[in-house]
Amino acid sequence: MSNKGNRFGIGPVEIADIPSRRARDPGPMGVAVREAATSAQDASEALVEQRRQNAADARAWREAHGEGRVLVPLALDQIDTSDLPRDRLDLDGAAASDEMDELKASIRARGQREPVEVFRTADGRYELKKGWRRLTALRQLHAETGDARFAAVVARVTMAEADRVDLYIDMVEENVIRQDLSFAEMAQIAISLARDPQAGVADSEAAVGRLYRSLHKVKRAYIRSFVALMQALGDALPFPKAVPRDLGVDVARRLGDGLDAAALAARLRVAPDAEAQNRILREALTGERTAPVAGPRQKLEFRVGDSKITARDGECRIKAGVDFAALDRRTLDRAVRAFLAALSERDG
Repeated sequence: MSNKGNRFGIGPVEIADIPSRRARDPGPMGVAVREAATSAQDASEALVEQRRQNAADARAWREAHGEGRVLVPLALDQIDTSDLPRDRLDLDGAAASDEMDELKASIRARGQREPVEVFRTADGRYELKKGWRRLTALRQLHAETGDARFAAVVARVTMAEADRVDLYIDMVEENVIRQDLSFAEMAQIAISLARDPQAGVADSEAAVGRLYRSLHKVKRAYIRSFVALMQALGDALPFPKAVPRDLGVDVARRLGDGLDAAALAARLRVAPDAEAQNRILREALTGERTAPVAGPRQKLEFRVGDSKITARDGECRIKAGVDFAALDRRTLDRAVRAFLAALSERDG
């Protein structure tokens, strides 16, 4: 079959397909430009995502910090303990107690295991909320050893709550749950809260209700009785922690019925120990007076510098950073004789 030409006798011309400009091979430079543009777009999207994640992390950190879920190291001298009254009556005794020595031994061996809790005041100060014993133990260890391990405390930091009562609740909650506070100590913190002008609590009755609302109503009634007892007797009650629950409740009831608080306070002020104090309280219930019963006095504990002194009837123990066994006998003999001579001069 022959192909017919056009009228000029020219047959059809076959023209090869010419690729369009758009589909043309871009060449090495074009490939590089395309790859650079794609890479820049990917990098821009990654940067936007990273910034978004950073913002979310910062927001989460601020929330965690505000809620007290962030632990930070603070120098010991950064923390004040003056804003809130402590929930223990005998802080000096607690600082010099055997329990404090046990806590210090634990921290010395294993480090601080539990954080303290502080709150940030409006002017930027750190005030202690929880952990007085841990903070005190670290301060004593640093003073005794100078070791940098004890120069800072691990703390959970929160902002001061709008409701100041919450600060008191947080302070006592841990010890109340552990049943580590006496009824007298729980009563005293309620009295302190009622007297706090920033708390806005009407009276000690309301303070007990706010502080100890999670406790059984019977236990709250016991605390209210001790509040009444301590408000009536004040500082005349020399060993409030040693007052048994039932005795304190009964004396508070009698004081409410008209028992002479001033006369009872006068007798209590001269009580030499907890046993004598409680005997006077029992006599106030019965109206009878008994002769003082001889018995061992409570131990006396205090510090002289870095040395801890524990005194009992017939015993005086000195715990200090001195290797007494390394001293020669004559030196110890002179020291003991001087000590006994000083006591004799006082008695004379």
